[in-house]
Amino acid sequence: MTRQLPLALDHTPSHAREDLAVGTANAEALAWIDAWPRWTMPALVLCGPQGSGKSHLASIWRQRADALVLDLAIAIETIARDARRAFLLEDVDGALASTEAGERALLHAYNLVVQGGGSLLLTARELPRGWPMRLPDLRSRMLALPVAELRTPDDAMIAAVLGKLFADRQLAPDPDVIAFVVARTERSFARLAQIVAALDQAALAAHRELTVPFVRRTLAASGLIE
Repeated sequence: MTRQLPLALDHTPSHAREDLAVGTANAEALAWIDAWPRWTMPALVLCGPQGSGKSHLASIWRQRADALVLDLAIAIETIARDARRAFLLEDVDGALASTEAGERALLHAYNLVVQGGGSLLLTARELPRGWPMRLPDLRSRMLALPVAELRTPDDAMIAAVLGKLFADRQLAPDPDVIAFVVARTERSFARLAQIVAALDQAALAAHRELTVPFVRRTLAASGLIE
């Protein structure tokens, strides 16, 4: 097989449904996304660590539901225009931590969606019980919501995600390179993104192919594998 040298091209990760790697880590969350609009409640919490695939799933749902992306600072105004439609609010725990007015804004926004018959997808790193919430009404509502939690991926899913990340950068390494990385990386999509970015940059700078020896030296030097 002819190995592909990296090209100095802009790369934008694809968030299309057909590019989603599905495995035990995200199958349950994907089932929730696919179940809309037959959710058991008006809102759903999608949570997982950075780089776990929340943005990809949220993008799939946003396109499926024709949802508006909310800014918590003006969420009430946005929802009030048409509370019957679908809305996406990302990084909820981060937004609540960054502004004192965030709790009341989220409470009012959620109530508007419920009253208007709309839908709301909330993404966060932590489970709702770990969100910085002091308002009892907000806390009780958020803790009552169904949660789609992204879990630690298995080897098959790590390999699939690596393949997608390489493809996003127009790279097609041999399977032995994928297997080498899978056997040595932590179970984190964020780390996979770091690894692929480091290999892309190193191979481009050195005008080298992505062989196992080159990958081993590059990742060991950068501290991305043991």
